[in-house]
Amino acid sequence: MSAAQPAQHFDEDHDVVVVGSGAGGMAAALTAAHHGLDVLVIEKTDSIGGSTAVSGGAVWIPMNPHSSEVGVEDSREAVLSYLQAILGNRMRRDMIDAFLDAGPRMVSFMESNTALRFIPRAVSPDYQSNLEGASSGGRTIDPAPYDGRELGENFNLLRNPIAEFLVFGGMMVGRKDIDSLLGIRSSWVNFRDSTKLLLRYGLDRLRYPRGTRLLMGNALAARLLKSALDRNIPLRTGTAAAKLLLDGPRVVGLEVERDGRTTRIGARRGVVLATGGFPADAAMRAAWLPHADQHYSMAPVGNSGDGLKLAREAGASIDTDNIGNAFWTPVSVMRERDGREIRFPHLILDRQKPGVIAVNHAGRRFVNEATSYHEFVEAMHRAHESEPTIPAYLVCDANFLRNYGLGLVRPAARSLSRFLDNGYLIAATTVAELARKLGIDAANLAESVAQMNRAAASGDDPAFGKGSTAYNRYLGDPGHTPNPCLGPIETPPFYSVRVFPGDIGTAAGLKTDAKARVLNSNHDPIPGLFASGNDMNSIMAGAYPGAGITLGPALTFGYIAGLELANATQDEAQQ
Repeated sequence: MSAAQPAQHFDEDHDVVVVGSGAGGMAAALTAAHHGLDVLVIEKTDSIGGSTAVSGGAVWIPMNPHSSEVGVEDSREAVLSYLQAILGNRMRRDMIDAFLDAGPRMVSFMESNTALRFIPRAVSPDYQSNLEGASSGGRTIDPAPYDGRELGENFNLLRNPIAEFLVFGGMMVGRKDIDSLLGIRSSWVNFRDSTKLLLRYGLDRLRYPRGTRLLMGNALAARLLKSALDRNIPLRTGTAAAKLLLDGPRVVGLEVERDGRTTRIGARRGVVLATGGFPADAAMRAAWLPHADQHYSMAPVGNSGDGLKLAREAGASIDTDNIGNAFWTPVSVMRERDGREIRFPHLILDRQKPGVIAVNHAGRRFVNEATSYHEFVEAMHRAHESEPTIPAYLVCDANFLRNYGLGLVRPAARSLSRFLDNGYLIAATTVAELARKLGIDAANLAESVAQMNRAAASGDDPAFGKGSTAYNRYLGDPGHTPNPCLGPIETPPFYSVRVFPGDIGTAAGLKTDAKARVLNSNHDPIPGLFASGNDMNSIMAGAYPGAGITLGPALTFGYIAGLELANATQDEAQQ
C-alpha cells in the first residue's frame, strides 16, 4: 500500500504516535499523555534519548520562570531586538512569538507535572554578546543533575553520553568537577569534593556499567525517560517508522518495522515526527551541507532523516533556505589502529583558553578562536573560499597542553604516546618544525605565533579581538591576566591538532506553523502530522544565538504539539 492510499485496518491503535525519543518527541508525548491521550513512543535505536542524551543539555528559554532567581530581568523587546539583529529577514515572527509565549509555560508545566527540574545560569552570555538585546545570563537553564539509580533496571535503556566526555571510563563531570579534580591537591575544598565524586563513582561501578550521577543532556534525557515511565507511556525501542498511512490528506497512522516484522499502527489524533534531523544521511548532507566530504557530525548515527523522508512522501515541504543548514562545531578526528574513528567536538574546553591559535593551510589565523563553535565553523567556510582552511589547525605550546588539554588530550595527561603515534597530535621542538610536519607555510605560522605573543602581552588582539566580548571571557581562564583568552605560545614542544567542520545536529527541516503542524507545498497544514526537534526547520534559521537554542525550541514545540493534539489551551495545560 502506498502512503497516499487510505488505511484499511491497523494492528493496534493509539491516540498519538511519537517517532523519536529525544527532547522534542518526549515533550510532545508527556504533554499529550498529561491531557489523557493514549500515547506510544517508538524509537529506531535500542536506547532512549536521541541526540539530547549526548548533548550539553542547555535549554534557552528567554523570560523563563527561574531568571528572577538569579537577579536577571529580561524583556520580550530585548529578546526580539537580539534575534532580529541575528536573523534579519529570515526571522519568522509567528514562530518566534509562539516560542516566546509558550517557552516559559513549558518550563512551568514540565516542573509541575514531570520529573524535569531546571537550574538557571546567573552568568551565561548569549553568543553574540556585543549585540543589542543580548543577555549576560538567565536565558539559559540547565537540567538539574539526576540520580540514574532512580531509573532502576531501565537505567540501561538510557543512551550513554559521548565516551570521550567521561573520565575514568564512565564518570560524568561538569566544569566545576573538572576544576576540583585537576586541583585536588591545591585546597581542602577541592580534595573534599573530588573525594566525594570518586567515592560515589567507585560504588556505582560495583553495580552499574557507568556512573549514575547524570549531568547535562544525559540528565535531561533521564528525567524525560523517568517521566514517561511514571506515566506508563509505552516506549518501543528497536522500532523504525517505515511509512505514514493516509486517509485522503490526513495522516492516520504509520507502518513500523521491528525484528523484520511490519506492524500497522493507527494514530487517532496524529503522528509527531521527532527523529533528530538528517546528520547521518549522506545524500542529504551532500545536498544541503557545504564540504560534506570533509564534514563530521557528532549526532547519533540513527539520526538519518527518517522524519523528513516520511513527511516528504506525504506532501510535506523541507525548508533549506537558512543562514546555515546545520548547527556547526569544529571536530577533530582520531583513527585508532583497529580502524575505529573517534570524534571530538571543540565546543568550550580549549579554543577559548589563553595560548592557542587556529590557522589555515597558509599558516594564517582566520578567526577569533574564542568565538562560539557555530561561528568558528562559519569562519572556516568563509576563509576556505580564498585559502585552504579545511582542515584548520589548532596550535599551542607545552604549557597550554598541560594546563588545558587539546581536544582528546586531557589536561595534565600522563602520556601522549597514544595521540602522537596515530597522528592525532602533532609535536615539534620548534614552530618551524611544526609547520613542516603540518605541511603549512612556516614563515606565516611564525608570524601568527608572534602576533599572538604580542597580543598576550598587551591583553588586546587587534587582528581578531579574541577575549573582547563577554562570551569570549566567560569561557577563558579567569585567573589569567590581562586577558583570560590571550596567552603566549613560547614553551616547547609545540603541538597541533587538525580540526574539520562538523555539526551537533541539522537545522534544515520540515516547514511547520506555530502550532507545530507540518505544512505541505501550499503552506497548508497536513492534518494529523506534527514535527518537533531537529525534524522541524530551525526557528533560528540555522543561526546560533545562545546556549540551548536547539533544546529550548525542541521542548517548547513538542509541548505545543502535545497541546494541539489534546485540543488544550496553554492555560489549561497548567491545571
